[in-house]
Amino acid sequence: MTVNSTPPCLDLQIDGKIARVIFNNPAARNALTWPMYEELKQICDSLAKNADIRVVIFRGAGDKAFVSGSDIQQFVELKENEAYEVAVDHIFASLQQLPMPTIAMIEGLAVGSGLLMATACDFRISTPEARFGIPVAKTLGNCLSPSNLSWLATHLGVPTVKKMLLTAELIKAPELLKSGFLYQTIDASEIDAATNALAQKLSSLAPITQKASKLALARLLQSNLPDCTDLMRETYNSKDFREGVNAFLEGRSPRWIGK
Repeated sequence: MTVNSTPPCLDLQIDGKIARVIFNNPAARNALTWPMYEELKQICDSLAKNADIRVVIFRGAGDKAFVSGSDIQQFVELKENEAYEVAVDHIFASLQQLPMPTIAMIEGLAVGSGLLMATACDFRISTPEARFGIPVAKTLGNCLSPSNLSWLATHLGVPTVKKMLLTAELIKAPELLKSGFLYQTIDASEIDAATNALAQKLSSLAPITQKASKLALARLLQSNLPDCTDLMRETYNSKDFREGVNAFLEGRSPRWIGK
């Protein structure tokens, strides 16, 4: 079964026990519009109820990006403090809590929400040239929720997350392979085959054990999260955040003032 629509969108392909979800907005390096976020939640909720699906593979359309972040235009009218992060948390939770194993197949960029979604998957396979990061200190001047920070820090380690967030640097795949964040790096000509091989392996194992293992770990990561509403509210209400959005859309460097 294949469900395709006109970009920007998500495409869903189901082949036996394996589902493939494709972020399809190649003209914007697969940046996510808000309808695409909502579509992601709908697809994840549907797959979670489908006992026939044993593995889900996520990938971006084309070879330039897995997901390059959010469509910045949707931040122009954002007026409700931390509401965006709260809403995105809810959507990411539907991916994190899928009962079957998930694989992110990554070519090009996995930045911003793209990194978050790749991290929400159980396994990540990338090309050696893939790059990862959350350069919001250079671009928009926004912040992450404590839930997403906890998830990133657990998978990447605090020093790497600080490097990504505080220096706005993008990190190349070989460094993340050494840390264990990436399951495998492989040339673009072989990445489909390698991803399919892992999916076949995962689909042959005990699904209830897989579900119990991954969801118990997810609950551990989500337990005892601190309330950081004040920090998110300060960031999203700041003049710097508005400046970051306007500068990005105008194609210039932002002028930060710390207010």
